[in-house]
Amino acid sequence: MAKSVRLQSFQLSKSENPGLEAVRTVGLTVILAFGFRMAAAQCYLIPSGSMEPTLETNDRLVVDKVSYHFTKPNRGDIVVFTPPQKVTEKERSNDPFIKRVIGLPGEQIEIKGGQVYANNMPLRENYIAAQPNYTWGPQVVPANSYLVLGDNRNQSYDGHIWGFVSSDRIIGKAVVRFWPPERISILPS
Repeated sequence: MAKSVRLQSFQLSKSENPGLEAVRTVGLTVILAFGFRMAAAQCYLIPSGSMEPTLETNDRLVVDKVSYHFTKPNRGDIVVFTPPQKVTEKERSNDPFIKRVIGLPGEQIEIKGGQVYANNMPLRENYIAAQPNYTWGPQVVPANSYLVLGDNRNQSYDGHIWGFVSSDRIIGKAVVRFWPPERISILPS
């Protein structure tokens, strides 16, 4: 003997207002979307040429805000971060910066003769605009901190001027350039 299945249709009761339900649905959607944006990914505009040639002024990026909760930044990652306190006090701004991770915790970093060295080994950097025309270090990157530099080394306000970025200031990793359309790409690390 086959069992019958009874289906019920969903109907608003006479006391519910369809307009109010629509407002509730849209409101919940906006709250969930905003929550996802704040928790998982965020878009950023590149305001300067400090990361040229990799990133150009007015490029727009998607930044992954989740992965660094499970892994640590690697050398070559392009990260968005809140600048160190001495920078925010001087600049009177807490706007995020974007730079490339160069020095990892515990490494000795030195910049001399147009070359960056990590633990006395030259780094291969095919992404920079020009060789750095300054010297820096040698300095050991503190625990839970990173040395970050702009790809446009000689025109970048970065770690060679103000020091290291602690890991708790890193917002996330830049993963996709979505604007302008002719430059849409996944960002290399």
